[in-house]
Amino acid sequence: MTILIDRDQVISSPALVPAGGGLAHGHAELTIGLINNMPDLALKATERQFMKLLQAAAGPRRIRFHCFSLPSVKRSPEARWHVESEYSELTELRHHKFDGLIVTGAEPVAPELDQEPYWRDLTELIDWAKVNTRSTIWSCLAAHAAVLHLDRIERRRLPAKCHGIFDCEAVTDDPLTRAAPAPLKVSHSRLNELAESDLAQAGYQVLTRSAKAGVDIFVRQYVSRFVFFQGHPEYDALSLQREYLRDIGRYLARERETYPHLPVSYFDAATEEKLNRFEKKAAHQRHPALTNELPALNLRADIAAGSAAAALFRNWLQYLGADARAPLLAR
Repeated sequence: MTILIDRDQVISSPALVPAGGGLAHGHAELTIGLINNMPDLALKATERQFMKLLQAAAGPRRIRFHCFSLPSVKRSPEARWHVESEYSELTELRHHKFDGLIVTGAEPVAPELDQEPYWRDLTELIDWAKVNTRSTIWSCLAAHAAVLHLDRIERRRLPAKCHGIFDCEAVTDDPLTRAAPAPLKVSHSRLNELAESDLAQAGYQVLTRSAKAGVDIFVRQYVSRFVFFQGHPEYDALSLQREYLRDIGRYLARERETYPHLPVSYFDAATEEKLNRFEKKAAHQRHPALTNELPALNLRADIAAGSAAAALFRNWLQYLGADARAPLLAR
């Protein structure tokens, strides 16, 4: 799927939009690919989140936004139909010039990253992006996979899922975080983490970190500037709620053994109290039908959904739009 994005309209077509056709108001045009490997239930939501972010951040630029997915990611029949009918084939990636890529994570199905069925496809993509883009964003599990492939840095299992909205502080001056709110409130949802000491020893530069969630954004310069997100700045306000309710459903259906923890700094106090009561009830009446008794959910007023992403993606597009004759170094 290719979306032609500018400030005033979004035009969708099922195939790659051909080059040409003039530039919007004389401004530069950027070509960006989304490699969307998110789980089936989040597939379409992820498309919408990134399209919304890019449209808001684009300013006068026009963006050709192409959707792909790794063919080796396991899909339900419905999700596979959506990818096959609406996305471009991954082989097309090498036939077009891309200024930037965004590569999402995928739901793990193997005990180790390098045993995932999509590992070979993903590592080939990493090697290609190093020299064929101006910058690539690696999100969450994709970030973990990239540093494992590039530098054999192993992620570490957390004692409990890192799930919630965390205050992240800039630890170095960088164009990517220029004019970003302080602190950046960023959604994290992961079972593993990368140690800052391992990243620093391998030559990565940490840009933002959280006292509670650890490393947030880090970068590495190749021919392409690689940007790594341990979190999910693109998440909308309800993304963490959808994941939390999904995990409750899996617990009640006995698809997971433990009840999920409440997302950090996400629901308001009254909602947390109601959910704690529901958890106690679920422990004694563990049945899928109990989801019908979930209470109404209200979020905290200060989660600032999207504010961090707005600044990050505006700065990223500015970097991509810089004069192509300039060195591919952070400005």
